[in-house]
Amino acid sequence: MKNRDIEWLLTEKYAGKKSQAFFADCKRLALDEPLAYIIGWTPFLNCKIHLDSKPLIPRPETEYWTEEAIKTMQDSTLPLGFCEPKPLSVLDLCAGSGCIGTAVAKTIGAARVDFGELDVLHLPTIKANLVENAVDLTRTTIVHSNIFSHLPERYDYILSNPPYIDANLNRTATSVKQYEPYLALYGGEGGIDVITTIITQAHDHLTRDGQLWIEHEPEQSGAIQTLGTDLGFSVTTHNDQYGVKRYSILVLQ
Repeated sequence: MKNRDIEWLLTEKYAGKKSQAFFADCKRLALDEPLAYIIGWTPFLNCKIHLDSKPLIPRPETEYWTEEAIKTMQDSTLPLGFCEPKPLSVLDLCAGSGCIGTAVAKTIGAARVDFGELDVLHLPTIKANLVENAVDLTRTTIVHSNIFSHLPERYDYILSNPPYIDANLNRTATSVKQYEPYLALYGGEGGIDVITTIITQAHDHLTRDGQLWIEHEPEQSGAIQTLGTDLGFSVTTHNDQYGVKRYSILVLQ
């Protein structure tokens, strides 16, 4: 238990007042429960993301590439002359808290954003995050879906932080394994089963020149390059802010 975590908890949840509830939360910290779950929210780009249903806690690496995706979208929506900004259709797939799509919808007014999430418990959390961040709900749809099972539309951008951990690598922190949702962490054999399904089916859910941005383990980048190329995508893999191969962009040709 770190002193800075205690200070952050005291400031953000208890406005500096030490109470019985505060000391009870300190015990939760001592048991390695993630601070974000105890406080109930976490920052993500320019958003406040609630975690009431305990979805996967957004990571800085995801924040990094989401910001890069938003920059790309902003460039693609620049108006020509006096024209209105180009509308965009965006899907946050395996949405969890909806942090990715919420940041997109809050930042890009021309974007319509759908959210696809398997765990029904997280659907109210996604809506709460949209409301918290003053997103126009008429530009969003939240769908209970097993990957693309209930998402028939085509999108200009599909953004996904899917389950991709390979349990055999044994690099996941104990607190993550103990407290964060199994379904959001582990991606099957080699950690790549869900990624493979997404890439295989994405062809039918992207517009012409549409882009799939997907987070993954560095060890999975080669398989993603091969699979994506075989399916007719242009594939590029990119480092995160720590110099790790963390996400790939697949563009439909």
